[in-house]
Amino acid sequence: MDADRLKSTLYLRCALPLAKVLRTEHPQVFDKLYYKMNAVVQFCVKGDDELGTRLVFYDGALDVEFGVNRRDATLVFEFATHEGLNGFFAGKMGGAYLPKITPLYRLDIVLRVLPLLLELKILDPNNIPKTPYWQGLKVKMVLYMITAALSQLNKSGHEDMRHWTQMQPERVYQWTVENGGPAAYLRVKAGKTKSGRGSYTRRRPFVHMIFPDIPGAFMVLTNQAPLVEAVSKGFVRTEGAMEYSKDIGTFMQTIETMLR
Repeated sequence: MDADRLKSTLYLRCALPLAKVLRTEHPQVFDKLYYKMNAVVQFCVKGDDELGTRLVFYDGALDVEFGVNRRDATLVFEFATHEGLNGFFAGKMGGAYLPKITPLYRLDIVLRVLPLLLELKILDPNNIPKTPYWQGLKVKMVLYMITAALSQLNKSGHEDMRHWTQMQPERVYQWTVENGGPAAYLRVKAGKTKSGRGSYTRRRPFVHMIFPDIPGAFMVLTNQAPLVEAVSKGFVRTEGAMEYSKDIGTFMQTIETMLR
């Protein structure tokens, strides 16, 4: 898979689906905006009928589906190239990054979907929220996205990731914010991977990265505290196989670099 299509896969399979989390987290905004809204909004790339994500609104609730079906979509965001889609979700400016939106007479749906897309900018590595609420939401979103992206990196055939997963028996890599904070995990087994939200309870984590609270997790996950400093200040501690936590950290940096 070429680099641009891999990036598009990460955006469409790992970042855009988090719109559902935002829809749930902000009922005070989106309940009114999506009141009784029924629509299917398709995101895809011209000439690629295998890769696509659909935001499905039913009576104002939001679900996410994967695939491409332009015919039954209420609205289609179709990008000319994978590079264009990647630029759009990375927040780049310019005509090359803008999608073709059809049909144009459904401007009402465009205007109702845009606020949700704009909130996804919280995933931008350069977006550093200042308030505790948004910092907590960023921690949750980053944990959900990075675990999904690690699994997708493997499923998409990333050479280093594939080699790393193929060498492992069943293992669970867990991230947890203590005191009721968000959690997410990556399950690896002989070349296969699956990500999930919450704590994996059927097997003890092989590596467990534990954050004592949201402020500590925020400092680490937004790269404001180098790992050595983060450990010394108690922002994070790792239980389990330390050498494998370094591998995971390297893959996380790979993903972050790709999505910048």
